[in-house]
Amino acid sequence: METAGLLEGLDTNTIRLACFAGIFGLMAAVEFALPKREQPLGRGKRWPTNWALVVLDAALVRLIFPIGGVGLAMLAFDNGWGLFGWLGWSGVAAWLLTFVILDFAVWFQHWASHKVPLFWRIHRMHHADAEVDVSTALRFHPIEILLSFVWKGAVIVALGGPVEAVLVFEIVLNGAALFNHANASLPGWLDRVLRVVIVTPDMHRVHHSVKRRETDSNYGFNLSVWDRIFRTYVPQPEQGHEGMELGLGPELTPKAHSLPFSLAIPFLKYGRRKETSENQ
Repeated sequence: METAGLLEGLDTNTIRLACFAGIFGLMAAVEFALPKREQPLGRGKRWPTNWALVVLDAALVRLIFPIGGVGLAMLAFDNGWGLFGWLGWSGVAAWLLTFVILDFAVWFQHWASHKVPLFWRIHRMHHADAEVDVSTALRFHPIEILLSFVWKGAVIVALGGPVEAVLVFEIVLNGAALFNHANASLPGWLDRVLRVVIVTPDMHRVHHSVKRRETDSNYGFNLSVWDRIFRTYVPQPEQGHEGMELGLGPELTPKAHSLPFSLAIPFLKYGRRKETSENQ
């Protein structure tokens, strides 16, 4: 197959890892030079747990789904599976549609993670972080990572789109998550321009607010258009970025830097934050 053949001889895992490491290092440097918020807890307590989680997540995915997302795309493409295989589509249109549909699928999964109680129990570990910085992009429960792979893999196979488009999407998605979780202070004009197309750190930080109205907004990781279309877009936090409270409140967040506690969060008896006059 011509499209899949472009990746022959390339180690896509190495490509993804190199891009991840480069973007993580860049955003960590920007955070250090231009921080948006003070972080009293510091990196020393939070980063070891967040890094341990991403290592555990990656190991589980490689163990249970060794083929990976790009491998699934190759399998679907080589066998003519999926919508694009059935239609015989390739080229720029198939690339763009694959990228956009996958991005919407990720937005929808994130929205469902907040709306479906069982999924929220798992996803809340991500929100329990006391602060939001580039390491928070690594902080997902292993169960959520596995469910995410199943969902994304199903969409990849159903589409049967160009393999390179899937690889580019995964690299962009990882890079976008690192970027929009960063505790980075961008000039106001730059933030306004960028968020017309992509999710910026200020836009995503609203989503990590302790206020439920703000948490249930800005679900995008890459393209910002979905939150505008589905009216889940909140431009700024009520208390400002420096004054807003992040996390899930006193029940979970103070212990969230502990790896055992973080892994136990989905199994703890703790409901959604109550709608009170202080937390609306």
